[in-house]
Amino acid sequence: MNRAIVKKAVLYRMVMGNHVCPYGLKAKDLLMRQGYEVEDKWLTTREQVDAFKEKYHVKTTPQTFINDERIGGYDDLRRHFGKTIRDPKQKSYRPVAALFTMTALMAMATSYAFSGNPFTPQALGWFIALSMAVLALLKLQNIESFSTMFLNYDLLAKRWVPYSYIYPFAEGLAGVLMISGALNWVSIPIALFIGTVGALSVFKAVYIDKRELKCACVGGDSNVPLGFISLTENLMMIGMALFMLVM
Repeated sequence: MNRAIVKKAVLYRMVMGNHVCPYGLKAKDLLMRQGYEVEDKWLTTREQVDAFKEKYHVKTTPQTFINDERIGGYDDLRRHFGKTIRDPKQKSYRPVAALFTMTALMAMATSYAFSGNPFTPQALGWFIALSMAVLALLKLQNIESFSTMFLNYDLLAKRWVPYSYIYPFAEGLAGVLMISGALNWVSIPIALFIGTVGALSVFKAVYIDKRELKCACVGGDSNVPLGFISLTENLMMIGMALFMLVM
């Protein structure tokens, strides 16, 4: 009978009373999912960690060994198995896609709760308003960082810096009011104003000046490229305001 070859790996990871290394847990999980039997060696004191680093001439833990060969840390282990490694500096639309997906599902869930139908005109309005509120929340997490990135391209903020601080509050206020359907005389002008200025600013920066910038739409710490998605945020605000105005 042919016996299956048991793949074995040795993992050294930090497990202390007040800290368990999350990358060590990820490395162990990855090894097990790849079919490896893991010899899990814990480094439970700072002295053990320092001695291990000195012995193997490494700067970080965890460290994985397969067939007595040091593979390295968690990222090195992913590379070893042909997994992708995300570059934290790489531009991506993923944050915006995740946000719009969740707010769309929230809007449909709300519509279903009220009418038994997730696909109603009201659901579309809630989607836009919820998106505005959540986008404002992300900006307000670090308003200094947002305002710095926003000043790179917004036409009004460049002329009047306080607008870069006012913008997230205005967007959040308009979004919340639109969700409730209250004080339309406040929410509609705000959405029209900031949406129009934002759309013109993005269009000029991207399509006229051909600048490659990061968008501050999901906060100042994001790597979302300034472009069509950024323009969509502003066009949605304008469209929602005009719809409410007509209705």
